[in-house]
Amino acid sequence: MPFRAVLFDAAGTLIRLREPVGETYRRLAIPHGVVLPASRIEEAFRRVLRQAPPMVWPDEPPARVRELERTWWRGVVRSAFRAADASARFADFDAYFSALFEHFASPEAWASAPGAKRALCALRAAGTRTGIVSNFDHRLPALLEGLGLAPELEVVIRPADAHAAKPDPRIFDCALRRLGVRAEEAIYVGDDAVHDVAGAQAAGLAAIDVSSLATLDELEPRIRALRKEKAD
Repeated sequence: MPFRAVLFDAAGTLIRLREPVGETYRRLAIPHGVVLPASRIEEAFRRVLRQAPPMVWPDEPPARVRELERTWWRGVVRSAFRAADASARFADFDAYFSALFEHFASPEAWASAPGAKRALCALRAAGTRTGIVSNFDHRLPALLEGLGLAPELEVVIRPADAHAAKPDPRIFDCALRRLGVRAEEAIYVGDDAVHDVAGAQAAGLAAIDVSSLATLDELEPRIRALRKEKAD
């Protein structure tokens, strides 16, 4: 059975930050009275993020989910600074967090991954369905639009859409249902070994670790190789 759809992770796969998270956190914290090394903040942020619960609130209406997503991120940022240096004191943490949250909502903070647009256009030209399955929040669609990738994506599925987050198979199933394809007809491309690669495989999709590609321009030959393996 040929592959009919290719789904992607968002952050770290199709889009990337223009500067490291720790550096952005450090730079925006200085006017609020906190000066810490970017490397220390980055390490603490990654540790806190790994331990955070998924952004899933199945019984809440969409407007409320947006509020809860923002509150979720506030907790992550607050915990990251506490983990980096428990003595750090912001003059106004809420003002800092608002600036940070708005910064990452702007397309200017992000860039398309090398080869992303070309890879998506090539897939669409070949008649392959395309989409995103991401644990990102409500800011994602506007980012994709601002980076010029939205026209090449048929579905964008987030935890709020599926009431589940990666690696839960239900979030992958939600995208497959909307595209009208079966799991064995789809490939998932992502950068996280557990949430992306293992999660997609558990849901029945083939998976490609984007770190194995120099750029997304290499995606098409990798897909051809997977097709050949499947045919054999």
